[in-house]
Amino acid sequence: MRKNESVSRRNFIKTTGLATAGGAIALNMGLSNPSLGKGSDTLKVGLIGCGGRGSGAANQALNADPNVVLTAMADIFEDRLEESYANLKKIHPDKVKVSKKNKFVGFDAYQKVLESGVDVVLLAAPPAFRPEHFMASVKAGKHVFTEKPMAVDAPGIRKTQEAARLAKEKSLSVVAGYCWRFHYPKREIMKRIHEGQIGDVNCIYASQNADLYWHRDRKPGWSDNEYNMRNWGRFNWISGDMIAEFAVHTLDLLSWAMGDKAPIKATGTGGRQVYQDGVIGNNFDHFAVMFEYENGAKGFHFSRRQNDCDRSYGLDIVGTKGQALIDCSRNKHKITGPEKWRFKGEDNEMYQTEHDELFAAIRKGEPINDGDWMCNSTMLAILGRLVAYTGKTITWEEALNSEEVFGPPTESYSWDMKWPDIKEAQPGITKFY
Repeated sequence: MRKNESVSRRNFIKTTGLATAGGAIALNMGLSNPSLGKGSDTLKVGLIGCGGRGSGAANQALNADPNVVLTAMADIFEDRLEESYANLKKIHPDKVKVSKKNKFVGFDAYQKVLESGVDVVLLAAPPAFRPEHFMASVKAGKHVFTEKPMAVDAPGIRKTQEAARLAKEKSLSVVAGYCWRFHYPKREIMKRIHEGQIGDVNCIYASQNADLYWHRDRKPGWSDNEYNMRNWGRFNWISGDMIAEFAVHTLDLLSWAMGDKAPIKATGTGGRQVYQDGVIGNNFDHFAVMFEYENGAKGFHFSRRQNDCDRSYGLDIVGTKGQALIDCSRNKHKITGPEKWRFKGEDNEMYQTEHDELFAAIRKGEPINDGDWMCNSTMLAILGRLVAYTGKTITWEEALNSEEVFGPPTESYSWDMKWPDIKEAQPGITKFY
């Protein structure tokens, strides 16, 4: 860290199984719009970041509308791009129209996608690149689907906020990859919470526990930089650490339940319990954070990535009149208390709904913009990481106005760059800037 000086969504194989169902939903949506089917109404999509999540997003985008084509792709690794292209071409032989000249490789490949004539971009590169990619996309006049998190540090969040405001001015749609916001059961239980069915929210416990983060074994010919970049999820300056890249989903749910109001401060801890010497990266493997809100409510977050431990994924929400349970692992949603309720309605494929709603908004000319809350949810994770790293209580405003950045400017990335020597954080020793 330094001070500023100026599918499983990842499993594309699983995702591809959704093509038929998602396509049927999208076709029904498309036929209600008489303008579809004309050549001039074709929406051209560019994919920036061709890993499992990016490939899944591209598949869902192509399912979301009968007149959408993929015309450009970008990644820093040619093999990842070609693998993604081959998989997508098998599923959508008539919709994947990416010529050889529109396959861009390198750290500047995203710029070439934006210059290729696309209408919509899917941002799925590692989180450190998100603010720059998002801002460049909006300045280029593109509608955006952006994966989470939106940044890895406060300067990145501020840039993302600026880009989201610019998107509103340009009437561009921005949809965030916080998938649970698009899940019908969660929309229904959150609606009931906001309407007061459990009274005023006093306390929320949010947990997200899973196995260790993925790791790609080194192959012959890989430089140190390539080996590390292919394992970007293990490094805090690229991923934002586990709390931002992974556990931010339950933090987003926590923020949603609180009406997307920012906390006034947070206190927490974390560390590397199983990530010991010899393990690549500098991320923590567990976090525990308490967020305090102006009305006296508290949000407790616990997350870990450790093998052979019990898993947990969801929220327990306590109000003055009852309690709400959101169990993401078992897809259970219920309210207890005087007004009991359990979700028994229609379920949906939330990843597909993200793109269905994005492309429907573009077709209708009624832009949607997730900018405000998507930045708040990401900032909640950044605040949680800062208090865990330093062992200090830090206010929301202090964190949001921080000038600390986690790595070199993304525009300076290259294969020849010196890999940053960023030490593991130690509570009580690591400083807050």
